[in-house]
Amino acid sequence: MPSGVLLGGRACIDRPLEGFGVFQVPEAAVCEQAVSDALSVGYRLIDTAAAYFNEEAVGAAIRKSGIPREELFVTTKLWIQDAGYESAKKAFQTSLEKLGLDYLDLYLIHQPMNNYYGAWQAMEELYEAGRIRAIGVCNFYPERLTDLCMNVRIAPMVNQVELHPFFAQKGAIANMRELGVQPEAWGPLAEGKHGIFTHPVLSEIGQKYGKTAAQVALRWNVQRGVVIIPKSTHRERMEENFSIWDFCLSEEDMAAIGTLDLGRSEIIDHNTAETAKFLNGWKIHD
Repeated sequence: MPSGVLLGGRACIDRPLEGFGVFQVPEAAVCEQAVSDALSVGYRLIDTAAAYFNEEAVGAAIRKSGIPREELFVTTKLWIQDAGYESAKKAFQTSLEKLGLDYLDLYLIHQPMNNYYGAWQAMEELYEAGRIRAIGVCNFYPERLTDLCMNVRIAPMVNQVELHPFFAQKGAIANMRELGVQPEAWGPLAEGKHGIFTHPVLSEIGQKYGKTAAQVALRWNVQRGVVIIPKSTHRERMEENFSIWDFCLSEEDMAAIGTLDLGRSEIIDHNTAETAKFLNGWKIHD
């Protein structure tokens, strides 16, 4: 599987283009087993977050795997509640201890809310101190990402946003490219919406290559230069999601998939007051 993604034009880090996500897997035993299965399948990028309530389970699976630390790429995220200079440093240390690690490969600001500029200053210092190999953000749409890049010492190296055939975000990706920020997809399978696993366009393309609709959707993103982190608690689906590196979609295939773009999210709209209230009300500690 290809690796060595150029992060923000700053450092070529040996980073897989496909990883494993654990969003909505808060139960410790289930999460630990899922990560253990993913590691045994071959995944080496594991993506979690403080707000997922499963960092301890991820850490336990990593320790039990016996895989050398340098072969893994571990990501976690700073939640809104802890955005701020001092609070971000404290939250980082808490996540590190829960994961049982000495350093992080990637630390992300989870949402563009609260004092994320103060948090970014703390993350810059942690990066320069070697505590984090790369720093970035999530859910920063073009205006927020551009503003941040223009007002910090070290620009974000990664921006993790919703990216799948039904929400392609071509403009946002172009903006990231201009700024030198690596796009990463959460929800690359649209969280199962739009009948993605049996969608006729994706299924028909897949038949040409002996691949499933899901594999076609994942391959489409990586051919756009997007890192993907599909999630599953089923080993057979993990294996399926991981088997996308032995075929290549044609330009015609890519164009056909491009016609599925709705131009909007049907999972979450970050541009509403209701979403801001909901996310700010999500507390991860007292």
